[in-house]
Amino acid sequence: MEDKQFKPTDNALAREIRSDLDLNMDKFRDPVVLGELVYRLLEERENTNRLLKNILAKLEALEIKGTQPALPVHAKETMLPEIDEQIISFLKGAGKVTAEEVRVKFNYRGKNAACARLNRLFDQGLIQKRQVGKKMFFFPV
Repeated sequence: MEDKQFKPTDNALAREIRSDLDLNMDKFRDPVVLGELVYRLLEERENTNRLLKNILAKLEALEIKGTQPALPVHAKETMLPEIDEQIISFLKGAGKVTAEEVRVKFNYRGKNAACARLNRLFDQGLIQKRQVGKKMFFFPV
């Protein structure tokens, strides 16, 4: 058991650490300091439990969302925002488009906004996508 003990190689460093520990050990004998530490520990535990509860609720919501039956295509189309309907019409007319083409056509400031809108339509099953090289092409269903 003795061979597994920690043996410091630098005596100056060991003395510095030991003196720091001795100073702090005196503080830990004070009941006010101990009470403050326990209080902060309880606060952290409550915060962690709150975070875990939120994460669990979000996970359950995702699981419920994933098990809901898909709406028929005609029901989805009637509930689309006008811009989504215009994008789908543009896709049907062009056959295939990239996010950059959608950005230019619909005056988006950045390609990320167009990508997000196209990916949401893809997730809803209203369009298809396929990567060719470095470009992602979107197709009508």
